[in-house]
Amino acid sequence: MLRKGSELLKGDREVLLDLDYVAEAQSTGGYGSLQNGSYIPARCFAAVDEVGDDDDPMYSRCNARSNQPVPQLGNYFRDGRTKIDFVLVWEIRSRRKKRGKTKSRGNAEGAEAAPAEENNRSERRKAQLAQWREKFVQNLESAGLLMEKEETANEKKTIHFLKLSAPWEVLLYYAEELCLRAPLQAQANLDLNTSALVLKRLCIPNVMMESVPNRPLDYYTCAFRKSKMNRFLGCNDQQSFFTNAQRHRVVYEILARTVYGRRKRAEVGVDRLVNEGVYTAAFPLHEGPFQLPKHEIRPDELNQRQILYHYWARWWKWYKYQPLDHIREYFGEKIALYFAWLGFYTAWLLPAAVVGTLVFVSGVLSMGSNAPAKDICNSEASYLMCPLCNTCKAWNMSDTCTMAKLGYLFDHPGTVLFSVFMSFWAVTFLEYWKRKMATLSHHWDCMDFHEEEERPRPEFAATAPTMEPNPVTGVKEPYFPEKTRLSRMFTGSMIIIMMLCVVMIFLVTVVMCRGIISLMLFRTGSPVLRTEAGTIANVSSSVVNLGLILLMGRVYTALAEQLTKWEMHRTQTQYDNAFIFKVFIFQFVNFYSSPFYVAFFKGRFVGYPSNYGTLFGMRNEDCGPGGCLIELAEQLFIIMVGKQVINNIQEFVIPKVKAWHQKRTLAKVLGENASREPRRWEEDYKLVECEGLFEEYLEMVLQFGFITIFVAAFPLAPLFALLNNWVEIRLDAHKFACEYRRPVAERAQNIGVWFNILEALSHLSVIANAFLIAFTSDFLPRLLYQYKFDDGLNGYVNFTLAYAPRNYTENPMCRYKAFRDNNGDYSLFYWELLGVRLGFIIAFEHVVFFVLRAIDWIVPDVPESLELKIKRERYLAKQALAENHEALLGSRGRGPPPAAPAATARTSSPVNVAGGEQVSTTQPVNK
Repeated sequence: MLRKGSELLKGDREVLLDLDYVAEAQSTGGYGSLQNGSYIPARCFAAVDEVGDDDDPMYSRCNARSNQPVPQLGNYFRDGRTKIDFVLVWEIRSRRKKRGKTKSRGNAEGAEAAPAEENNRSERRKAQLAQWREKFVQNLESAGLLMEKEETANEKKTIHFLKLSAPWEVLLYYAEELCLRAPLQAQANLDLNTSALVLKRLCIPNVMMESVPNRPLDYYTCAFRKSKMNRFLGCNDQQSFFTNAQRHRVVYEILARTVYGRRKRAEVGVDRLVNEGVYTAAFPLHEGPFQLPKHEIRPDELNQRQILYHYWARWWKWYKYQPLDHIREYFGEKIALYFAWLGFYTAWLLPAAVVGTLVFVSGVLSMGSNAPAKDICNSEASYLMCPLCNTCKAWNMSDTCTMAKLGYLFDHPGTVLFSVFMSFWAVTFLEYWKRKMATLSHHWDCMDFHEEEERPRPEFAATAPTMEPNPVTGVKEPYFPEKTRLSRMFTGSMIIIMMLCVVMIFLVTVVMCRGIISLMLFRTGSPVLRTEAGTIANVSSSVVNLGLILLMGRVYTALAEQLTKWEMHRTQTQYDNAFIFKVFIFQFVNFYSSPFYVAFFKGRFVGYPSNYGTLFGMRNEDCGPGGCLIELAEQLFIIMVGKQVINNIQEFVIPKVKAWHQKRTLAKVLGENASREPRRWEEDYKLVECEGLFEEYLEMVLQFGFITIFVAAFPLAPLFALLNNWVEIRLDAHKFACEYRRPVAERAQNIGVWFNILEALSHLSVIANAFLIAFTSDFLPRLLYQYKFDDGLNGYVNFTLAYAPRNYTENPMCRYKAFRDNNGDYSLFYWELLGVRLGFIIAFEHVVFFVLRAIDWIVPDVPESLELKIKRERYLAKQALAENHEALLGSRGRGPPPAAPAATARTSSPVNVAGGEQVSTTQPVNK
């Protein structure tokens, strides 16, 4: 079919092959003219003359055109009708200056200048790249793509822009092969915002709602078939039948399949060409500038990018709903699902932040009524505490009055209830996200999308040692032995374990640093420094720990990338999953090791006077007078909030620096032409290459861990996460709409492996919170004391303090915090408390997990209304694509027969669009 489409333009190509005719053509610097089909003449692929200035051997003769300026008409070829679907860019340095230097050097030496080995290697490399580029473009021509070339040059460098466009026949062929969805019938746009429906029912004004112009119409769609072309809406409009995102996807598919070298070596695809340096960039174009025009313009006349900027990416739209349908139409389903998940997660953070703030405020209000804190503050010299180090002096517990009061903010009954609430919140959030995800994937035609048999990754294809038949397609592909891959993965896991050990070493270093700082402050003799020594040491060590965490995160991400490449994963999905797993495991240990230490290990191995536990000669750390929860809250605040602030600064500054550097480079090449009207492909080349969604997801998933695993110690964590995410949405929106090159639209059903990680974190949070309440909080000791001795906690502080053993003669009768007798043995209350703690953990986990399973059972993954719509759409799809079209018309008059299984399509019953007019399956509708 594709060859037939190419043969239609055979006459034009024969004209283009006549170089004399080409020289007379009124066209400038491109591959043919549009009236001649815009194909590249085969004879244009000639080697460059020795006297030429261009290092590119492919296009020297093609560019012998008139230099008269041609008006640029946006994202179109010079004819103003043919859309630009993709742009390939490569840079060539001029050789004139090099030759001049070589000639001068040769004359000065009085002998022939022999080319150095490095120069020969460089020349051979350039020739190889040029040969690949030539073959690649020839094969693109054979595939039926239309092409047009532009150049931007100065005396040192030439930047080539090759504009690509897919003609109608090519689009039809690949639309059917790629199972693109085509519209059968228009329907009314659905309001998918649950909060909007709730506020509407309650008759409450919704300030978050905003009318965004040019909202994409919602269609009943099914997989495209060329044989049923007349059944689809808009089939007569070749310019708008396929959306720009679909056109980009088709052209990218051709670019990814096209051979440029030897197929046996898997020299295939534009991705590998970019990796090899043949092209410096390959991207689809944005739909024009994002800045709003200076003159008055109606909102519906804005281009898609301007709409996204004006109604989504600007900072003062922080409280508005995201235009997800516009994002999906412009960037594709994969990116739209990320923003949908981020917005859904941020909305769910709102009730968690409100409850957490109320819990914190209740702690502030009830802080004055805390009986243990009152007892400590009023004790004066009643409780003489044992020295904190071998050379320290005894101290009075009343000195820690302030910390005892502050500790109640993070360790009171409200925090226990909040941790239970957050356990339910986490799993309920994920259950409702599954429903939201199913609704969106159906709404965006991705519910039945499954990734086709993936082609090998470019790096894999370039380095695989052998070729073996693909068990699915039967075609020979690069192959790497499975046993060798497993051995490499085992070796990589050993390296990961070694790096995790490095993290543990840094953790021990931070612990020792904290002990040294605390000891130095305590030895100063200052009452203020002695009282706040623990807090100052904890804060300073947390700042150092944050710096080490960020540094190690950068180092390990680079190491994980190299390890994953070395493991030789065949497909991009396998590569991404392995890379995500490595980085997440490391970052989990990197970020959470210090909080885990404070929450579950600090103060557990202190020992008692005359028998203290030590680490490298230093006494093991004990929890401060306010308890370990306040220290955990300090660490979480510094690590979580500090990381968020640093990441936001980086996301704001780094893209701007990269874009500035790219613009500066292009401005040097433009030179005198810099003042002319910039062309779209040049403007987009100045932008930063989109780096994907990995960093965005990783940041949010780590944040999810902070607000669920340690929420019992830091009830304000959801509030800080909510504030950060409001900023994060606008930062990411601005990057994608204004600072990144437009990525190729990718389809996706869900957020991938990240959902599995979120589920694991939500279950881990239940266990962590149970242990945190049982062993770190004073909730259970106070509860047991109230049950056995006194409801008002009178005498509780004295009950929790043990006397130093009789053999401790340095400070006899001093006190330390533990449930021990005078011999240092655990008391009966300790064992009773241990039984209560273990019983609480078992009861807490079983109750929470039972309720979570009940929620999972009660809340279906797919809404009932959606299941009914799916069944209805399958029936209508079969009717719409039936061989006998009269059966479809007859069924509309008589009413639908019983539903029958059929090919996938997304429909419901026929719906009237705006104006009350029903749209039939054969009536053209503008997309």
